[in-house]
Amino acid sequence: MSRQLITFQLGEQILGVDIMAIREIRAWSPATPLPNVPAHVRGVVNLRGVVLPVLDLRCRLGWGTTDPTARHVIIVVRIGQQLQGVIVDAVNDIVTVAPEAMQPLPDMGDTEASRFLEGLATIDDRMILVLALDRLVEPVAMADAA
Repeated sequence: MSRQLITFQLGEQILGVDIMAIREIRAWSPATPLPNVPAHVRGVVNLRGVVLPVLDLRCRLGWGTTDPTARHVIIVVRIGQQLQGVIVDAVNDIVTVAPEAMQPLPDMGDTEASRFLEGLATIDDRMILVLALDRLVEPVAMADAA
């Protein structure tokens, strides 16, 4: 069965997330930092009365840190029962991925990035890294961090 993904940029890399996990795409707004959280948690933002953590996806994948500008975007996704914001460089488009276009990750050992990916999709000669959202968050509650 085909899946629809929202694709986005992190530098030159194209990544994708299942469209059903997306709740909102919003312009960058600074996050309020929290003490004692992992480096990839940039802080929290208030989304219409709901406080949600904002993750630096580039940092989480081990690709450095994001220096957010007005051009960056926060993709609000549902991971488990919680909304999370994910900082990306830009949102591209929606693509439909046929089952035969999805490939498993090649065995590269236990790299930081491969832990967070569920596979690769090839669309029109573009390689899209498909994120496994549930693997991005730590099993610790945000309330425990403050």
